[in-house]
Amino acid sequence: MRRAEDFATVLRSGARARSGELVVHHAAGLSAESAPLVGLVVGRGVGGSVTRHTVSRKLRAQLSARLDRLPVGSGTVVRALPGAGTASSGQLSSALDAALDRLVGVR
Repeated sequence: MRRAEDFATVLRSGARARSGELVVHHAAGLSAESAPLVGLVVGRGVGGSVTRHTVSRKLRAQLSARLDRLPVGSGTVVRALPGAGTASSGQLSSALDAALDRLVGVR
């Protein structure tokens, strides 16, 4: 997901679930494309530049493993909360799974 309008649409109209240090927003039917759109929001509250980029890389890896299980044409935005900067990849993975299970049942 690259356009601000797509982020805004998912954040405003999508369902949301919080799990651990993540909030996941999901909106079905965002686009007619075959691939689901996914975006990350990792703000300054998470930490400095290095910490934010580390969290982004961890989340990107976790999402890429789950991309084929997201509904076609849907939009998903994962927002990292301040505690995500100290969370391990395993903690982020379980938080992401729990939130996605509540929203779309991807397991």
